[in-house]
Amino acid sequence: MVKPENIQFIGNEVAILWADGVEDYIQMDKLRALSPSAETAGERDLLGNLIGGGEPGRDFSGVTVTGFASIGGYAIQFNFSDGHRTGIYSFDYLRKIGEAIRTGE
Repeated sequence: MVKPENIQFIGNEVAILWADGVEDYIQMDKLRALSPSAETAGERDLLGNLIGGGEPGRDFSGVTVTGFASIGGYAIQFNFSDGHRTGIYSFDYLRKIGEAIRTGE
């Protein structure tokens, strides 16, 4: 697991410098849309049924990141201008988002 060395807000992007020197620039509204929270993505019950998650595909244009907090040594919790702050982005998940942007996926 690679950890971020530095996180900054530049315009409407979150810039992440990783310990291995890779840099990622993630648009804030895209980061909000990809929140791993149950509110956004839903969650599965014991039988595998999806519960919640009424936000996939929702337009988050104009939503910005207003702050963040480290969660242990494995994740970041972002605060968004729309009040959302329940998504916990593991370093691995953030790295996958950045890689998808870098490779155009």
